[in-house]
Amino acid sequence: MSAALAACSVRTEAQVLSPLSGAPPAQAGGSPALTPVSWDALPVLNDDLDLPSLKLAVERSLDYYERAGVGPVRIGAEDFAPREMREALQELLEILQAGNPPEERCRRIAERFDLYRASGLDGQGTVLFTGYYVPELMGSRTRTDRFRYPIYGPPQEVLDRNARAGGGNGKPSRLWNRKEIDGDGALRERGLEIAWVDDPTELFFLHIQGSGRIRLPDGTILTVGYAGSNGRPFRSIAPYMTERGITPPGGLSYWSIREHLNGHPEERQEILNWNERYIFFRILEGEPVGSLGVPVTAGRSIAVDAAIFPPGAAAFIRARKPVTGEMGKIRWIPFSRFVLAQDAGAAIKGPGRLDLFCGAGYEAERKAGSLKEKGELYFLIPRRVR
Repeated sequence: MSAALAACSVRTEAQVLSPLSGAPPAQAGGSPALTPVSWDALPVLNDDLDLPSLKLAVERSLDYYERAGVGPVRIGAEDFAPREMREALQELLEILQAGNPPEERCRRIAERFDLYRASGLDGQGTVLFTGYYVPELMGSRTRTDRFRYPIYGPPQEVLDRNARAGGGNGKPSRLWNRKEIDGDGALRERGLEIAWVDDPTELFFLHIQGSGRIRLPDGTILTVGYAGSNGRPFRSIAPYMTERGITPPGGLSYWSIREHLNGHPEERQEILNWNERYIFFRILEGEPVGSLGVPVTAGRSIAVDAAIFPPGAAAFIRARKPVTGEMGKIRWIPFSRFVLAQDAGAAIKGPGRLDLFCGAGYEAERKAGSLKEKGELYFLIPRRVR
């Protein structure tokens, strides 16, 4: 598409958004998580990606809203039925596909939607952007001398705990930590292994990403996705490394952390154990799915805090992205695009965090590993006739 939807000067008034039903108020600098703004805040709606990728992502949100059991989206004092959210997304797609001049497209979007800005980390709209991707690991369905690090399916304790949590009986209890599972063998000989891999560092990052691909010896690809956790909070290993005085050359980054872990196997497990959160996986028949149960789309799906932002809704983002230039040097350029809120993450909490799905493969890993930028997040909320 790379469409410039120009100059939105339509001024609107809309109610302040409260969190979704049942969620505690999220505050940033005393501001609500989402606040209404004029369309003047986005004078140009440039989208740096193609229209087919946006169409695919929108269709996946439409599939989510069409599912039985999906509840209403709470916006301020009002509930928006899945039907209303679905119809608004369909109309947005129709507007963008119509081929009208930018001014006309902009006018129609502003007439159909109210614009809300995430309050961000500081209450002024500053959102920290990071990226995630689908890693690919070498593995086997059976244990061998090379492939000896297990990927576990959920034990019965996790399934029972999930069922209790789904029944509204409070937060699930915490189970074994990473050290007890990987170091002490708490789950050995229970037949829970769905695959084995050859790299414990790659396996750790698979846990962080939540889904991945396992390339088997015969070339077959096994896709695995999130099936539960041990209920323990996510803890980044970067602060732990800093406290211990472990500072790789060039400082701590995604790449330097990976390099240090691979280069120091004698201390690797101790570092990894700092993050007690442990993920269990299931085999997927198709593409990796997000927290809404629909496949995520590279460049178009974002993970945000579902307790305060409307799941499945359309949004617009502005930030900077890494671009590889000559000799592999990375430079940063501004970008903006439409996205869909289709995922969540243990570390993505509050109005100031956003994780952008970058896709699969090395290029996606490079983008995700480099992305740590401040940007802006806006949601397009269906306008009701008053």
